[in-house]
Amino acid sequence: MSAFLFLNSMRAKLLFFLAFTSLTAFGQSNIESTKMSWFKDAKLGIFIHWGIYAVNGVSESWSFYNEQISYEDYLNQLKGFTAKNYHPILWADLIKESGAKYAVITSKHHDGFALWDSKYGHLNARIHSAAKTDVLSPFIESIRKTDLKVGLYFSLPDWSHSDYTQHTKNNKRYAIKEDTMRWNHFTNYFTNQLDELSTRYNPDLWWFDGDWEHNAKEWGIQSIKTQLRKYNHEVIFNSRLCGEGDYKTPEIGIPITRPNTDFWELCVTMNDSWGYFPTDSNYKSPQQVIDLFVDCISKGGNLLLDIGPKADGTIPKEQIHILRELGKWNKKHQEAIYNTISGIPYDHFYGPTSLSKDSTQLYLYVRDIPKNGELILKGINNEIKQVSIVGTGTKLNHKIFCKVSWNTYPGINYITMPVIETDNYCTVIKIEFDTKIDLYQDP
Repeated sequence: MSAFLFLNSMRAKLLFFLAFTSLTAFGQSNIESTKMSWFKDAKLGIFIHWGIYAVNGVSESWSFYNEQISYEDYLNQLKGFTAKNYHPILWADLIKESGAKYAVITSKHHDGFALWDSKYGHLNARIHSAAKTDVLSPFIESIRKTDLKVGLYFSLPDWSHSDYTQHTKNNKRYAIKEDTMRWNHFTNYFTNQLDELSTRYNPDLWWFDGDWEHNAKEWGIQSIKTQLRKYNHEVIFNSRLCGEGDYKTPEIGIPITRPNTDFWELCVTMNDSWGYFPTDSNYKSPQQVIDLFVDCISKGGNLLLDIGPKADGTIPKEQIHILRELGKWNKKHQEAIYNTISGIPYDHFYGPTSLSKDSTQLYLYVRDIPKNGELILKGINNEIKQVSIVGTGTKLNHKIFCKVSWNTYPGINYITMPVIETDNYCTVIKIEFDTKIDLYQDP
C-alpha cells in the first residue's frame, strides 16, 4: 500500500472511530438524562422499613449491633413475625392515595433478614419466620398494579452472615486482607441475592445502604452497577454506593440550601424511628410533613417518607392518618407539585416556590397568611397575566408599587389573599406569565 493510500485509510478509520464514540457518548448521555426524568417528576416516595425488629419494637439491626440486646434475643423475634394481618393490596392503595409515585421497601436490612424466599443465606421470611411465606413478592405485585415505580432497599453489609467482616460494634470477625477468600465468598452471596431480586422484580430503583463499612474497591461497586444494569439499563441507584450513584440521599435533616446536584431525595421518618416502635409517639403532624415536602419541592428534590408496619402487617393508625392527609393536600395541589422545577430565590418571595417546566407559571406555597392579607412578590420583570388559588381557581387581585418610568426596577407586587380561601395546611398561589419568568437583578 502506498503512503498516500495508507494515510487515507488511517484517516477514514480515525473519522469512523470519532463518529462512533461520539454517537455512543451521545446515546449514553440520552440514557442518563431520560432515565432520571420519572424520578425528578415524582416528588414523593414512600419508604417502608419492615422486618423482625417490629416484633419487640427495637431498632432495626442496630439494636444488636450496638449491643443493646443480645443477638439471640434479636433473632427470637422471628417467632413473632407473623404477617397474619398483612394485606399488600391495602398497602399499595394507601401509598397511591398519599400521592406518592414510587415505593421503596427494605428487601434486606443489615440484620440479613430477607423478606423474600431467597436461595442464599440463612435468614428469610418464608423459611425462618412465623409468617412462613414470601412477603415481598405480593407487595411488589400490588405496587406494580398501581402503576407506581418499584424501589428495593438492599443492605450491602449482613451482620448475621458468618463470612461478613463485622458482627457487632465490638466484634469483628476478620480483616479482608487476612482472608480474601472468605470475603469473596460473602460478595458472591450478596451478588447472588441481587441477581435473584433483579430477575424476580426488575426494580426501577436500587436504594443501597451500609457502604461506609468498606471502600468501593472492596465492595466491587462498578461490578455491582454493571451487573444490575444487565437486567435494566435504565435502573437508577442512590448515592450510597460510595458516592457512585445517580442521586444524593440526605437523611433526616433537610438541606438548608439546594444541594449542588441535579437529583436528590430527603429520606425521613414520621416519628423518630424507621421501623415500628410502639413507644415512639413523637409523630410529626400532617402540617409538619407537608412543610418538609414543600421545602423539598422548592429545592428541586424529592421526599421519601418512611412508614414502619407492625409485625402482623398492619400499619399504625398514626401513619395512615398522615398519609391520607398528605394525599388530600397533594390531590388538591397536584399541578403545583408534580412535573415542576425548583422555584425562585427567597429574595423575591419570602417562602418556598416552584415553577412549571416552561417557567411561565410560578407557584407560591403559603403556610401563613400575613395579618393584612397581602403577599409580597418582588423583582419580577414580567407582566403578571393572572393570579389565582390552586385547587379552587379563585382569582386574586394584585397591585404594583414602587415602579416608576425613570428606572428599570419592576416594582413590588402586592397580592391580596382572602383569609376565607386559605387551605388547612398550605395555600398555593399560581402566578401566570405570558413568557418565561424574568427575574430582576440589581445592576
